[in-house]
Amino acid sequence: MNDIFAVSRSSLLHVVAVALIDADGRILLQQRPPGKAMAGLWEFPGGKIEPGETPEAALVRELQEELGIDTHVSCLAPAAFASDTLGDRHLLLLLYICRKWSGTIVPTQASALKWVRPVQMHALDMPPADKPLIGLLDALL
Repeated sequence: MNDIFAVSRSSLLHVVAVALIDADGRILLQQRPPGKAMAGLWEFPGGKIEPGETPEAALVRELQEELGIDTHVSCLAPAAFASDTLGDRHLLLLLYICRKWSGTIVPTQASALKWVRPVQMHALDMPPADKPLIGLLDALL
């Protein structure tokens, strides 16, 4: 194996994200708050998978923590993944689609929220791992 492609298991960062889709076919994005890495960028809600968690359980937990909403594992449909280098770590992002949740969305860990159509995402500053997912979402919706 060529060393340039080698990634140690400990440097692999597993992250889940969701494209929450409303009745009008728009997707919810959240803006990263000041003081965090990539502050000000627009991203899909989600976060790190904790040890012992399944990706779906992590996403259910993250949606409760970040947006104050509840959903069920059965409401999460796997859609795509993205892979990107983040300094000395490597990000593996698993993207799900969700159309059903309960509760009122509140930005508990974001500067702002925005509902947008996939085509509008091209004009937004987004993390590099999120950008390749835009075309897929546009084709799906």
